[in-house]
Amino acid sequence: MHSKQQFQNFLSRTISASATAALAIAIVFVLMVVATQSAQAQTYQVIYNFTGGGDGGGPSGGLSTDVGSLYGTTRYGGIEDRGTAFRLTNSDSGWVLTTLHSFLGSRHRDGTLPVARVIFGPDGGLYGTTEFGGAGRNTCGCGTVFEVKPASWLVWTETVIHHFSGGSDGYEPLSEVVFDPAGNLYGTTVDGGEHAWGNVYELTPSNNGGWTESELYSFTGGSDGGDPWWGGVIVDGAGNLYGTTVYGGAYNFGAVFQLTPSGRGWTESVLYSFQNGGDGLRPYGGLILDQLGNLYGTTTYGGSGGGGTVFKLTPANGNWTFTLIYSLEGGAYGSQSKLAMDAVGNLYGTTNVDGLYGHGRVFKLTHGGGGWTYISLHDFTGGSDGGTPNGPSLDASGNLYGTASLGGAYGAGVIWEIRR
Repeated sequence: MHSKQQFQNFLSRTISASATAALAIAIVFVLMVVATQSAQAQTYQVIYNFTGGGDGGGPSGGLSTDVGSLYGTTRYGGIEDRGTAFRLTNSDSGWVLTTLHSFLGSRHRDGTLPVARVIFGPDGGLYGTTEFGGAGRNTCGCGTVFEVKPASWLVWTETVIHHFSGGSDGYEPLSEVVFDPAGNLYGTTVDGGEHAWGNVYELTPSNNGGWTESELYSFTGGSDGGDPWWGGVIVDGAGNLYGTTVYGGAYNFGAVFQLTPSGRGWTESVLYSFQNGGDGLRPYGGLILDQLGNLYGTTTYGGSGGGGTVFKLTPANGNWTFTLIYSLEGGAYGSQSKLAMDAVGNLYGTTNVDGLYGHGRVFKLTHGGGGWTYISLHDFTGGSDGGTPNGPSLDASGNLYGTASLGGAYGAGVIWEIRR
C-alpha cells in the first residue's frame, strides 16, 4: 500500500542519494503530482457529507441512478443507528438528501446493516438486502430482502419480502439483487445453504402480493466455489445467471460460475478458477456483462502489481477464455465493487486502500491499439474528499457517481461525483 508517509520517505531517500540530480527529479515529480491533483479537483467533488446521525453514515454500496436522483444505503445511522435507505436529488439549491427508510433492527423485523446498493424493480420500488436482522427477539436475525416503495414523493414505505432462516435458504445476504424480465428476483448469501458455503436464491412474486423463496444452488466450498460475496449474480438474455465466489474453484482462490436453467432445476458450471498467479485471486466485486456476452470483473488480491486485477471472460464454442486486462498496483487489497462500462466500452472502477494516499482511488480503463490504458481519475486522501470508495455508477450523461465509506466533513462518508 502506498501511503502518504511512504511517499514522503521515498522522496527523502531519493534526495539524499544524489543531491543535485535527485533533487531536480523529486521537484519535477512533486510538480506532476500537484498538477494531477489540480486536474482531479476540476472534475471530482463531494456532493453530500453524511453526518452519521439521522441521515446515516458509512455507505458501503454503490448507487442507483435515475433522472436527477441517486439512491443508496448506509450501514449505520438513522433513527435506531441500524442504517438507512436514501435518495439524493439535484435541485436548484444543490443536492438534497431524503431518508426513505431508517432500519429499526430485529425488534421491528425490518433488518439491520444494509450494505449493498438498492436496485429498481419492475414496480418502481427499490429492492435491497440487510446483512442481519429481520426476525423477532431471540430468533435468527439472519438478514432480509426488502422493498422500499413510494407512497408519495416524500413518503416511502418499507416491506420485508423475505426473512432468511439461516438454514438451506442461507444467511447473510450481502449482495445486491437483480431482476429477470419476468419479474423474478435473484441474489446470493455468503453463508448458510445446505453446505454452509452460501447459495444462490430466487424470489418469485405471487398474485396476492407475496413472494416465494427457492434455493437455486448451494455451494460446497470445493471445485464449484464457495462464499459468493458482494457482487451477487447477473442475468443474460437467455436467463442464465453469472457470479463469483471468493473461495473454492479448482485452486481454492475463487471462481466465476454460471447457473443454467435445466428442466425444473439449475445446473452450475465453473467458467474460470483463479490460480493466484498473474490472474489474481478472491473476486469479491462480482461481474458485469456487455452486449456481446463478455463478462468483466475484478479480483481483490494478486496480479503482478499485488493490488488485484481487472479481467475479461469471452465465450467461444461452449468454452470461456480468460484475458487479463490490467494488474492493479498497491500491494494491498484492491477492488471490492463492480465495474461500470460506458457506451463506448470504457471501464470504470474503484479500489479500497491503494492510491497516492492509501485511501483508494477511482480509475478508468480505455481500450485501443490492442491494449488497455489505465487512468487514475481521483486519489482519495481519507479527509474531506472521503476514503474507501464504492461504486461507481454512470448516469445517462456519462457522469460518474459513488460513495466513500469514510472521511468527509463529519468522518461518516460521502457521496461523490466526477463529471464528464
